[in-house]
Amino acid sequence: MLKALLVINPHAGKGKIKGNLVDIVDTLVKADYEVTVYTTQCRGDAVEHVKNRSKDYDLVVCSGGDGTLDEVVTGMIQSGFNTDIGYIPAGSTNDFANSLELPTNMLSAAQLITRNNNFACDIGRFNDDVFVYIAAFGIFTEVSYGTSQEMKNVLGHMAYILEGMRQLQNVQSYKMTVKGYSITNDNPQGEEINISDEFIFGMITNSYSIGGFRSITNNITGRTVELNDGLFEVTLIKMPKNPIELNSIIAALISEDIDTKYMYCFKAKELHIESEGEVAWTLDGEYGGNHNIVDLKNMPRAINIRC
Repeated sequence: MLKALLVINPHAGKGKIKGNLVDIVDTLVKADYEVTVYTTQCRGDAVEHVKNRSKDYDLVVCSGGDGTLDEVVTGMIQSGFNTDIGYIPAGSTNDFANSLELPTNMLSAAQLITRNNNFACDIGRFNDDVFVYIAAFGIFTEVSYGTSQEMKNVLGHMAYILEGMRQLQNVQSYKMTVKGYSITNDNPQGEEINISDEFIFGMITNSYSIGGFRSITNNITGRTVELNDGLFEVTLIKMPKNPIELNSIIAALISEDIDTKYMYCFKAKELHIESEGEVAWTLDGEYGGNHNIVDLKNMPRAINIRC
């Protein structure tokens, strides 16, 4: 009999895992898995539990939001050995689950996991940490980890929008230098970039969907977004000089289009970012610490996800 570790965040979304747990376990048991269930007790708990898991497990299934998946992947990378991952999304937005086209129905997601269809997915290295689909700084980034779970449960995706609108009243900028190589179809070796500018927002992503919106970087980077191509999609938004420019930036984001007067967008394998002062970062919607030097590196096809 195969062995599966089921890691669940009982507070994710509206706690709907509680009403589906027996059916999920039953689905895995019927697929010949002996299931061990672990409920996370606090932030970071899944990292430690997966990091210290037994090598006897053939499958690690997690249920929660993208932050829960991030912790499971982080623990797996830190453990030094890989186990197939199954993901049953139960969060408020589930960006990465949308990118993988996972079912929103939890039982359907569990059934999909038992079909053994693995997808080798890129993972991002962020200094000594890792992220699954986004590392970001600036305006809106505190929304994901600054919005209470209770508000997310009641309002869902709208909670992020409402909290984000509050931040528009106090836009802060960050002076940064960004170094790397921009990769295009015409230049797969990359063109060197050395950008020094003032930004209100930046995101390094590997996802079709960010904050519930489809990725805007598809439109100008010269390639479609691929989750296993060894490349990040990078978007850096400049500090607007006046409210009119700010409105233009917001309109571009809402319409999921690019205005190159106000944004840098490109693909890259690695980036080195330095800021004048420490900047707060978010990794997969969770607080990633304050940093003034950040090195990001794509780890191609580093994990296997059932999808």
